[in-house]
Amino acid sequence: MSQKVRVRFAPSPTGPLHIGGVRTALFNYLFAKKHGGDFILRIEDTDQNRYVEGAEQYIIDALNWCGIPFDEGIGKEGEFGPYRQSERKSLYKQYADKLIEKGKAYYAFDTSERLDFHRKDHEQKGKTFIYNWHNRLKLDNSLSLMPEDVQKRLDNGDEYVIRFLTPPDEKLQLTDIIRGSMEIDTNVLDDKVLFKSDGMPTYHLANIVDDHLMKITHVIRGEEWLPSLALHKQLYDAFGWDTPQFAHLPLIMKPVGKGKLSKRDGEKMGFPVFPLSWNDSQGYKEAGYFPEAVINFLALLGWNPGTEQELFSLDELVATFSLDRVNKSGARFDPEKTKWYNQYYLQQTSDAVLAESFLPTVKGHTTNDDYSNLEYVTKVVSLIKERAVFVSDFWELSDYFFVAPTDYNAKAAKKSWKADTEDIMNDLIDTLNSIGDFSSENLETLVKAWITEKELSFGKVMPPLRLFLVGDMKGPHIFDIMGMVGKEESITRIKVALEKLG
Repeated sequence: MSQKVRVRFAPSPTGPLHIGGVRTALFNYLFAKKHGGDFILRIEDTDQNRYVEGAEQYIIDALNWCGIPFDEGIGKEGEFGPYRQSERKSLYKQYADKLIEKGKAYYAFDTSERLDFHRKDHEQKGKTFIYNWHNRLKLDNSLSLMPEDVQKRLDNGDEYVIRFLTPPDEKLQLTDIIRGSMEIDTNVLDDKVLFKSDGMPTYHLANIVDDHLMKITHVIRGEEWLPSLALHKQLYDAFGWDTPQFAHLPLIMKPVGKGKLSKRDGEKMGFPVFPLSWNDSQGYKEAGYFPEAVINFLALLGWNPGTEQELFSLDELVATFSLDRVNKSGARFDPEKTKWYNQYYLQQTSDAVLAESFLPTVKGHTTNDDYSNLEYVTKVVSLIKERAVFVSDFWELSDYFFVAPTDYNAKAAKKSWKADTEDIMNDLIDTLNSIGDFSSENLETLVKAWITEKELSFGKVMPPLRLFLVGDMKGPHIFDIMGMVGKEESITRIKVALEKLG
């Protein structure tokens, strides 16, 4: 590519960024980095009625947390700013006027009441009202009025919109990197509104002007914008500008049933649909996901690397990504697969880093300094993390390392308690008392030697020992647990259990 690749992610600040929006940003980022280009964040806030306080900062924070920061945008001003459409307001009128001068657009003075009347009239006749070539000369606009009447209305300050003049009887050839070639009959298109008399452009005009002025080479956006492609191509042609290449990404579909993934699906099935929490909706960050896991599963929603590989670092994604391997059809969201990714990245994270995250939970349950220091917690993490999906699973998997059990699994107690259990365990206490080096390895050697010497079966010793120390038949190697909690605590737990269960 001779021209420098420049792509943009252009969300509206009307609420939190949906996970589908994050994927659009990710694919833009991957494409830009693959080709040594720039990834731009532009905030499309022309619709001031839908603007939500805090949404813009949320979008920036979300991209940063995911590890896909933009090169240019708010706070990273480049030579193509400003990057909020509301701050570019003064630009758009001159481009709307240019289209009128070229005969590619016209003023329309139709009131909303009049347009409503036409819509309802068409509905009653079983038709759909479309403002275009077949009726525009009968409506209230600069095509049907005398030039002096138009000027008079403009001078009077009458409300108007500027509409695009869609040419009739043309076959429009469109190209999309993902979907290939398409042909559209211009007779089915309406004359879209481009500009309003309040001085604000519509999305369509602002979008095209900004993409042109910011030298965007590739427009990578969601499938929902595909119906706008015909108008956008015509606008580029009308201005005489080079058209960027377009790529429309497939939708992310619900885990079950039809339709695209929504906030409601997440609430119903208990998984996040936003990268960060927003009001009462939990985000992936707060649910305990690693940003690397989120990026990895999103990359494979609608894109296929062409191999069996499922685990990618961000650098590997950049190296492997290409738009021609993006699918046309929607990608079904799989909440279980997202957990699988998270489990993988949790296992890859160092024990010390995980322990830092787990430490506040430990300190909320015990004030014992021997058990609530980082070194001890790190050792615990190393023993239990392979069973965890999230750091929030750690406490349930390891509580017995920090606090003695207060009750015991009834089924396990019934199964492991035999007539001679109390005598065997009291004998074991004497043996444990005599051991100086209480490390896991030494314990295992000496306790196994004692079992052999006493001609006991392991089944008579190990299950009740685990139950007494843990409260259940769970946990890692029993001698690892004993070595960690120490001699005094191990013996105390056995004595307490004998009292409670005996």
